[in-house]
Amino acid sequence: MNGLRRGLTTRDQVMIGIVGSVGTGVLFSTAGMAAAAGPGVVIGWLLGGLMYGFVMMTYIELAQLYPEAGGPTRYSIYSHGRITNLINSMSDFIWYLFIPPIEALAVVEGINYFWPKLIASSGAPTILGGVLGAIFLLLFVPFNYYGIKAFSWTTNALGTVKLVLYVAAAVGFIVVAHFGNFIHYGGIAPFGFNGIFLAIPLGMFAYGGIRVVADYSEELSDPSSVRRAFIWILLGQTAIYVLFAIGFVVSLNWSAIKLHPGAWASISLIPGNPFLAIAGDSHLGWVIPVTIVIAIIGPFVTGYIYQGAGSRVLLAISRSGFVSAKLREISEEYAIPLWALAALAIIGAILAFVSAPFPTIYSLISDAVVAGYLGLATNPVVMFALRKNGRKPKSAIWGGSTFAVLAFASVSLIVYWSGWPSVPYAVALITLGSLIFGIIYKVKNHFRNAIWYMAYIVFLTLMTYIGGVGAKSVVNIDLGSLIVVVVSVLVFLPWGVAARMGQSEMDRAHQDNGIIIGQSQASQ
Repeated sequence: MNGLRRGLTTRDQVMIGIVGSVGTGVLFSTAGMAAAAGPGVVIGWLLGGLMYGFVMMTYIELAQLYPEAGGPTRYSIYSHGRITNLINSMSDFIWYLFIPPIEALAVVEGINYFWPKLIASSGAPTILGGVLGAIFLLLFVPFNYYGIKAFSWTTNALGTVKLVLYVAAAVGFIVVAHFGNFIHYGGIAPFGFNGIFLAIPLGMFAYGGIRVVADYSEELSDPSSVRRAFIWILLGQTAIYVLFAIGFVVSLNWSAIKLHPGAWASISLIPGNPFLAIAGDSHLGWVIPVTIVIAIIGPFVTGYIYQGAGSRVLLAISRSGFVSAKLREISEEYAIPLWALAALAIIGAILAFVSAPFPTIYSLISDAVVAGYLGLATNPVVMFALRKNGRKPKSAIWGGSTFAVLAFASVSLIVYWSGWPSVPYAVALITLGSLIFGIIYKVKNHFRNAIWYMAYIVFLTLMTYIGGVGAKSVVNIDLGSLIVVVVSVLVFLPWGVAARMGQSEMDRAHQDNGIIIGQSQASQ
C-alpha cells in the first residue's frame, strides 16, 4: 500500500499554520468582534490566543503520540472507541467541508471590488458569484495535487508574500492614528466583558490553522518538531491579529464611513470587506491596493491549505471505517490522498455554488464551523484518559493535566459564546451525519463510552438557549459562563475520563486502528 511521504520541516509547519490561519478571519472577524466589543476587540484577540494556547498544548502531546494524517480526527478512537470517534469525526469533517467554500467566497468578495456583480446587497453571493466561488474551489486542487514537497514550496513562497502584505496593510491602517477611538465612545470596553466574551468565538475561527499542522503529522520530517512549530504559530497568529485589531480601531473615520461616532454595533452594517470599505472611504492611498490584494490572495491561500488538510481528515475518517475505503487510497505518483481530495473539492464546489441560489446556505456555512469547536472538546479528555492508562510520549508536556483542564474549560466557553442558533445548527449537522454514516457503516460499538460526549453536547446546546447568547435570557451571560465552566470541568471532564475504554479494549483499539501505530509507539 502506498503511504504519505515525510518532508515538512519546522519552518514549513510554521508557514502552513500562520498563513493557513490568516485569511478571512482577520479581515471579517475583526469587524464582527469590534461590533460586539468595540476597542475591546484587541483584548478579544489576546484572550482568544490564550484560550487556544491551552488547546494547543493538548495537540502538542497527542500529535507526538499519534503522528498520523488527520490525527485530531483519530485520537478519540484510541481511548473511547468508535461511537465517540464517529461523532468527533463528523464534527471535524463539517469544519473542513465548510471552510474552503467560505474562503473561496471571500476571494469572490475581494474581486467584487472591481466587478460589483458578484455579491448581492444582502451580502450573499449572486449566481455569478456562486459560480466563481465554485471555480475557485476547484482551483485549490492543483496546489494540493503535486505532493507535499510542491505544496510546502508553494506555500512558503506565497505565504511569505502574503505575510509581508498583511503586515504592511496593518501598519498602513495604524498610521491613520485616530487613537481617540480607544478612549472616547465608551472606552476600551464599551459593552463590558460581555461584549468581549461574545467577540471571542468570532476570533477562534481564525486560530483554527493551528490544528492544520496536526493534520499533516504523518508528513512531518520530525514529529517531535510540533512543539516548536505550534508555539511559533500561536505567537505569529496573535501578533498579526492584534496588529489588525489596533489598525481597525484607529482607522475608523466615522464620518467617512457614514456611521454615527461611537456606534460600534453598527460596524456590522459595513458592506463587503470592512477593511477595504474603510480604506476606500477614508482615501488611504497605497493601503487601498494592498488591502485589495490581500482580500484576494489571503483567503485563496487559506482555502487551498484547508482543502489539503481536509483531505487528510477524510483519509483519517476512512481509516476509522466511517466512509468508503476508496478515500484512504494514496496516489502512487504524488503520495497524496487523491480520492479524498477530489471528494472534498467537488462537495465544496457544490456548497459554494448553492449558497447563491439559496442564501440561507451561505449563513449556514458560516454557522456550521462551530461544529469544529465541539470536535476540539475531545482532545483534553482523550489526553487525560490516555495518561490514566500510561500512554504518553517521552516528551510529554509539563503540567499537562492543568493544561487539559484549562483547554476543556476554554473549548466549552467558545462553544457557549458562539450562541444560538449557530450551536444548534452545528449540532443538527453533526447528529445527521453521525446517524447516516453510523447506520451505513454499522457503527454500534462502545456506546457506553460515548454517553458523556452526547450529554456534553446537549448541555452546551441547552446553555446557548437559556444563557443570554442569542435565544432566552433565563440566566445572563456572566452566570451562564460560570455554569458552563463549573459543570464542564467538574462533571463532564471527569465523566469523560472515567468513560474511557478498559486497558484490554484500549490495547485492542491500538492494534486494530494503528495505521502507523508502530511509529507512534516508538515514542512512548
